[in-house]
Amino acid sequence: MARETASEQLVRPLVRALQPYVPGEQPRTKGLIKLNTNENPYPPSPRVLEAVRAAVDGRLRLYPDPTAERLRQKLGRLHNCDPDQILVGNGADEILRLAVHTFVEPLAAQRGPLSRRYFVPPAPATVQSFVPSYSLYPVLAAQQGAAFNPVPLQMEFALPDPGQLKHLKQWQPQAALTIVTTPNAPSGRGYTTREIEAICTRTKGVVLLDETYAEFAPEHAMELALKLPHVIVCRSFSKAYSLCFLRIGYAVGPRALIQAMHKLRDSYNVNGLAQVAAEATLDDPAYYRENFRKIAETREWTSDQLRQLGFLVLPSQTNFVLARPPGPPASEWFRRLRENNILVRWFDTPDLASYLRISIGTPGDMETLVRVAKRLLKKIG
Repeated sequence: MARETASEQLVRPLVRALQPYVPGEQPRTKGLIKLNTNENPYPPSPRVLEAVRAAVDGRLRLYPDPTAERLRQKLGRLHNCDPDQILVGNGADEILRLAVHTFVEPLAAQRGPLSRRYFVPPAPATVQSFVPSYSLYPVLAAQQGAAFNPVPLQMEFALPDPGQLKHLKQWQPQAALTIVTTPNAPSGRGYTTREIEAICTRTKGVVLLDETYAEFAPEHAMELALKLPHVIVCRSFSKAYSLCFLRIGYAVGPRALIQAMHKLRDSYNVNGLAQVAAEATLDDPAYYRENFRKIAETREWTSDQLRQLGFLVLPSQTNFVLARPPGPPASEWFRRLRENNILVRWFDTPDLASYLRISIGTPGDMETLVRVAKRLLKKIG
């Protein structure tokens, strides 16, 4: 093992040991069909583009609104809640990080004299999530110096039956923060509000419902954040509203929880152009509803075509599908598709290694995917 340099020794041991989150590849290859990061294939509304262009003026020398007040007022009207129940963040990822830092204690503050061998992480220092799910969650727990408690999903990525939760050895109802991804990523499976509420009512700590893909699903659970004292909903303008480049998300929940999170955010955490774009987005709902419809239609067409080729495609309520290809391993399909200028996502983990996650692009993108898959089947099938 190589010895640490003098500079490396200045870094906190926790940080030296961290394994960072690895985002989806952002290649520079021209002509590549990019179906690996669940970006929306359609541009923002013309109203949004016009508003952003109009805002590129002398205001760039000024600080943005530190609390995104105008946007929070619009979101409050959309969700029928007080703006003080809303926190706007630099993407949904910042909302997740703030939740971990606000509600979860570091393990070091909880350990006491107990030996590591017999140490059981206490609930105040635990982030809990159903898995497989967004791989950022355990990274955020590690950054906080907290424990991460993975609770396995059931067959076909279903949530555990609420009545059986107490019998699951992994389940910790007292965990400081439980994150539920709904609809789930990377499976695309949707959950009913009734299922989600049953989980929430059996959880004592804060529950964060990560609804990054909610706009593509037939129902959502925003109502739970407005009636339960320990539930927060996290949303994003990236996937559904085509604003990945500007990084903007928000949380809705009980005033006490939201205001606590406000204390830890950066003073000017959301740039002014992102705020302008998000406000304009909310002014053109018809444009985005049509985009959601087109994406869902293309998703179903793609799923049907891939099934005809022998792929196992799981039902999806998101803007992507999780598919197990026929014949060679998914890793081989990933490589061959890449050689044909189609980039999808492959996860080298035991529960996902046999699948490909495929973002839904334009109809033309997906027709090319199916055509290439047919050709590859003749070669490697």
